[in-house]
Amino acid sequence: MDITKYLRGQGYDTIDKAFYRYIYTWETWYRSNVRKFHSYKIYNGKTYVRQKRFALGMAKKICEDLADLLMNEKVGITVSDGQSQDYVDSIFRKNHMLTRLNNYQERKAYTGTAAYIPYIDGAEADGGGYIRPGRGTVKINCISAPGIYPLSWENGQISECAFVSPRTIDSRRYAHIQIHALHGGEYVITNHIVENSSGSGQEMPYSRWGGLKGFESLKPEIYTGSSERQFVIDTLNIVNNIDEDNPMGVALFANCIDQVKGLDVIYDSYINEFVLGKKRIFVAPEMLAFDPVTGNPAFDENDLVFYQLPEDMGKESDPIKEVNMGIRAEAHNRAINDGLNILSSKCGFGTERYRFEKGSVATATQVISENSDLYRTLKKHEIPLDESLRELVRIICRLGAVLGEGTKEDAEITIDFDDSIIEDKATERQQDRQDVSMGVMGLAEYRAKWYGETEEEAASRLPEQNVVME
Repeated sequence: MDITKYLRGQGYDTIDKAFYRYIYTWETWYRSNVRKFHSYKIYNGKTYVRQKRFALGMAKKICEDLADLLMNEKVGITVSDGQSQDYVDSIFRKNHMLTRLNNYQERKAYTGTAAYIPYIDGAEADGGGYIRPGRGTVKINCISAPGIYPLSWENGQISECAFVSPRTIDSRRYAHIQIHALHGGEYVITNHIVENSSGSGQEMPYSRWGGLKGFESLKPEIYTGSSERQFVIDTLNIVNNIDEDNPMGVALFANCIDQVKGLDVIYDSYINEFVLGKKRIFVAPEMLAFDPVTGNPAFDENDLVFYQLPEDMGKESDPIKEVNMGIRAEAHNRAINDGLNILSSKCGFGTERYRFEKGSVATATQVISENSDLYRTLKKHEIPLDESLRELVRIICRLGAVLGEGTKEDAEITIDFDDSIIEDKATERQQDRQDVSMGVMGLAEYRAKWYGETEEEAASRLPEQNVVME
């Protein structure tokens, strides 16, 4: 289905659909399944032979690593209002968001963009299309770049957007197209169900939605009553150098595909070095005959190390000849490590992040210094992620208030990223204790830093008699 064409039929324009071909290319490299590269033909002088190229899979590896460094179980999300904190925590648990956020950080790394769309499931709307409080629960949809179609943007910030979610129901394919657009200064969300089994893109009327599992409670139009968007766009902090006016992000390795390709070429050669260098023993035909006494074969015919020579060749050379092909393992190791260093450096991880040892890629686990390339890269990518997580929490709080949960959208939100691999936390904490005992750091400041609280919360939770920390 041509989503761009469909949106234009609805009166919306979006980015050039050629950009989605780049996204598709990034996905194929992430999966190590690039057409005419990982599967190809080679001419052997007589015919074309199909070949499967061995892949090191570094596109996926670097995306996994960045996701684990940015979003893991140690990342803390703190809301200053206690009731709002409890509500956000419950919504995150019900939607398994810690797992999904890590998953979509990886998806963001290889597609360039991810989106998080909180919504109220099971809600009732009044005659004007506004949500009635008291019923429903907040759920969160997560979508990666192939399903994100910006409709309007300014300075890289998307203000209106369409999201496409493919669904298969009773062996038939559907596309759920949700459009978030501003009307009269407030966001209106419209839903469309398009049947796409034959690729025709036939839109279904609302009267038929009730018969589709999962769409029974979906409303065709929802008025949010808010001028704040009800979706979050999350990208890496990398300039889109494909189209400078395009608000979508680019993959972590978008400008390193030659390096990923080069590593697969070298690794394929490395594996084939062992395949082609397998020990063989060429044997004259008469040596493979049956023993005249026992009637047993002289050699096991199932043993592939033996290869029968033509009859005339066997007479001109030794009847048994061993051939050991030299294997250039050391040269390949050096080449792969050089390629890993170049790729790692271009992705912002610095050199020596990866090492090819014992036939596999090992990752460095040492504490990262603050002046390293990886430290600066992580801090760089944490900037947009911090903004995205804050906006996601604010939307959840706003929807909670709509449902009458008593949450506060204007509560202070703090995102505490995991820096344990970047700096020695035990040493830093001990230093802070010494600063408290010297009087150059307050107890409230210390508690806020190490307990994930705001300074106001920390001050209110201090004991009446402050004990100097040793």
